[in-house]
Amino acid sequence: MSDFPPRVRRKVAERAKGRCEYCGLPQLRQEAAFHVDHIIPRAGGGGGGLDNLALACVGCSLRKWARQSGVDPVTGKNKRLFHPRRDRWSDHFRWDGISLVGLSAVGRVTIEVL
Repeated sequence: MSDFPPRVRRKVAERAKGRCEYCGLPQLRQEAAFHVDHIIPRAGGGGGGLDNLALACVGCSLRKWARQSGVDPVTGKNKRLFHPRRDRWSDHFRWDGISLVGLSAVGRVTIEVL
């Protein structure tokens, strides 16, 4: 987790409507403050602009770390992770009760990694 000015954190949280942009968990009633995450890690060439920042719950943020891809458990192929600025969440995920289901290789890999 990087330190960001309060105005940047506020903009990221408002855009995300107070939810983790990876799993959808709401910040409301969570003990730990959500992280501002670099979607494409700085180590992988990602910048610090708002278009590369996402609100992430502590679990997703810590598991994602500097990862950009993972192995799809269905195909065994390496695929990229979900990108909150470029992908539409509902194309890749759905909730089945309390379980998050991957609807695509990107969704399955993101669930597997995070």
